[in-house]
Amino acid sequence: MKDPGVYFIEGNIACAEAAMKVGCRFYAGYPITPASEVMNHLSKELPKVGGRFVQMEDEIASIASVIGSSWTGLKSMTATSGPGFSLMQENLGYAVMTETPCVIVNVQRAGPSTGQATKPGTGDVMQSRFGSQGDYEMIALSPNSGQEMFDFTVRAFNLAERYRTPVVLLADAGVGQMREKVKIPEDVPVKERKRPSSNETEFFDTDEEDHVPPMPDFGEGHELLVTGSTHLGDGTRDTASFSAQDNLVRRLVAKIDGNRKDIEDWEEKNVDGADLVVVSYGSMSRPARGAVKKAREKGLEVGFFRPKVMWPSPEKRLREIGEDSKVLLAELSLRGYRIEVERCVDSDKFYVYDRLNSLPTIDEVYQKIEEVLS
Repeated sequence: MKDPGVYFIEGNIACAEAAMKVGCRFYAGYPITPASEVMNHLSKELPKVGGRFVQMEDEIASIASVIGSSWTGLKSMTATSGPGFSLMQENLGYAVMTETPCVIVNVQRAGPSTGQATKPGTGDVMQSRFGSQGDYEMIALSPNSGQEMFDFTVRAFNLAERYRTPVVLLADAGVGQMREKVKIPEDVPVKERKRPSSNETEFFDTDEEDHVPPMPDFGEGHELLVTGSTHLGDGTRDTASFSAQDNLVRRLVAKIDGNRKDIEDWEEKNVDGADLVVVSYGSMSRPARGAVKKAREKGLEVGFFRPKVMWPSPEKRLREIGEDSKVLLAELSLRGYRIEVERCVDSDKFYVYDRLNSLPTIDEVYQKIEEVLS
């Protein structure tokens, strides 16, 4: 683990360093471009801080191992890209249902299928929210720099522990494999999971306002039942009762949706009074932000909005923006965030600049801005 200081490193390395800094002590994964640097770095460095690294046979086994290790009390993570993320979906749903804190890093690439393994894409945005079956909510963060790969990894772990839930770091190849200045601080904020008292027996229900129950570790003396089936507050399986399903799933959803004010995060600039607001995220947001700056230098009333947390979506703010301004979504996908923004903005005010082959230049995005405003 690197000493505090300023480094010129890849975003994936910044992610790995942040994980160790915030207390991650277990990693299980399978190599896949463009996320392999996270795994490679942790394979060397995690044992040095008392952690455990395991290369699994595939991504299904990887996330299963991460879930298991989390229940022993270890902060745990895995990293992958699109094809591997697809394989993880069933167990991601299991982690939601069993309220298992863990972090899944998805360094997205251009798909579908094998696609372009070394090129960035953001086609997994909807999958990160709806990829598993049933009714649930997800937390997914979208960094756009090496520094944010570090900072957002720290926050991803803290959100996972705070809300007893899996959290996705939704990066992309542009951010993950780009080298730039990253500051590693002396200390980072560290959130620990809520622990039960010695006489507690309900670890899957709570009357607390935040809807988050305490979480024990396997092997510390509690009578502990963990199942992906519908269950009661003490973990007992109950797949026949309407009330058991209703109470459990409503609480799982409320745990995220009811705390969205503490989870949501975005960047905005010159939005109020703008004729056009450019919405963008991930590595695409960098040329998009540059294009907005160029437009303003030319006297155009253009604002910029970037969701840092993709899920839960900043839908209220998007609706407010769409009431007063045209909205241009710039993304490295045809369907990444389009459905979400489109439902928040009237169709006659909504425009798209989509890209599938590489990051555009500032001038290319600016030309689209001019086209929309003409």
